[in-house]
Amino acid sequence: MDTQELWQATLAQLQFHVSKAGFATWFKNTSILSHKEGELVVGVPNSFSKEWLENKYSKVIFKIIRELNGEVKEVRYMVGKPEALVKEAPFLQQTLRQEPQLELQGLKVNKTTNLNPRYTFSNFIVGPFNELAHAASLGILKNPGHSYNPLFVYGGVGLGKTHLLQAVGNQFFQESPQKKIRYVSSERFTSGVVSAIRNRQVDAFRSAYRETDVLIIDDVQFLAGKDKTQEELFHTFNALYEQGKQIIFSSDRSPKAIPAIEDRLRSRFEGGMIADIGHPDFETRLAILKTKAQELSIEFEEGIYEYIASHIQRNVRELEGALNRVLAFQSLHNKKPSLQEAKAFLKNVIQDKSTNVNPRKIIQMVAEFYDLKERELIAASRKKEVVRPRQIAMFLMRDELKCSYPFIGKKFGGKDHTTAIYACDKIAKELDESESLADELSLIRQRVYGG
Repeated sequence: MDTQELWQATLAQLQFHVSKAGFATWFKNTSILSHKEGELVVGVPNSFSKEWLENKYSKVIFKIIRELNGEVKEVRYMVGKPEALVKEAPFLQQTLRQEPQLELQGLKVNKTTNLNPRYTFSNFIVGPFNELAHAASLGILKNPGHSYNPLFVYGGVGLGKTHLLQAVGNQFFQESPQKKIRYVSSERFTSGVVSAIRNRQVDAFRSAYRETDVLIIDDVQFLAGKDKTQEELFHTFNALYEQGKQIIFSSDRSPKAIPAIEDRLRSRFEGGMIADIGHPDFETRLAILKTKAQELSIEFEEGIYEYIASHIQRNVRELEGALNRVLAFQSLHNKKPSLQEAKAFLKNVIQDKSTNVNPRKIIQMVAEFYDLKERELIAASRKKEVVRPRQIAMFLMRDELKCSYPFIGKKFGGKDHTTAIYACDKIAKELDESESLADELSLIRQRVYGG
């Protein structure tokens, strides 16, 4: 394996240790400058990248390189690049093209709309888990501002919410390029509010948003607790709605389950069409893998697709990641892998996540979901906003881990076992009557199991 192949193989495995945004930011323009006497020198574009890789990623990079080439004893970083920059392998080019972040340079994002043109309806796989959200999205294209306004799409991480929202925006742009379409994350909207206040440009900020024909805001759960941002969004919503403009939101949970959101804004979220996206079934997961492979112009034996689809059940993004890993094997060894080789290569990606679930993780994930601190769940507080999440955590410990009632009580500040019995029975009864509670528990379970 020469130095180019070594670095491409290293980058392929780094994808599973680094976020997509981090990968595109810190590794896109890196290469190996030299490899002599056990010392490997990695070239980076600037001193900031050098410092970041040394402090943040040096251990994982060294571990991966050592596994690929045991002769490497040391890895150093240096600003610079060889005369002929190493070309990125096809799967890495695809990975970087897929990056949905809006602010990274070199990505094919429409600067006017903030939309990534690769997200379309043609490459969005529809199944029982997302058909309602998909149908509603097509519906608003026929009658924008009237049918399903606003459209509120919610579901767990990596299930295709961003793809669907951007597909709607891209279709609007294709059919009516004269329309003003704006896609923005809630974090970016918040940053805009803060910047407008600081620079005394609030009127300009409001005008920019209230002149749009289609406003798409992703991940609105992050607006929780940001009162000024919520106020601006409330008035922006009203202004657009009165003009018959289309508004689309996404979140990782239903409007009722978003904590620290003003009631008046929550009522706006609930005033139109609410559509959830669940976990894809086996057939849909298989279709997603085959469609992805077709986009990459690759083909593997059927058993590999079935193996991945049967073992990765909760997250579309993880399906794509596993497929990219198999493609990395092919690029590295210059041959298509057999099913056994694929299984061996995927062993660090496909594993039984249930082995990592314990009472502490359930408490941690429930606290995060309801925007609480773990100690608040365990303490003796009787506040309504704490009691209900605590009961849900107790129910999940019983339902998922089969913990005894005395054990559950002990985990929550030494409470009596009768408290745990009451909590579990109460949530179990509510589940039979409340669809929104079932949705909340589904999303929490997904976090618990890392989906």
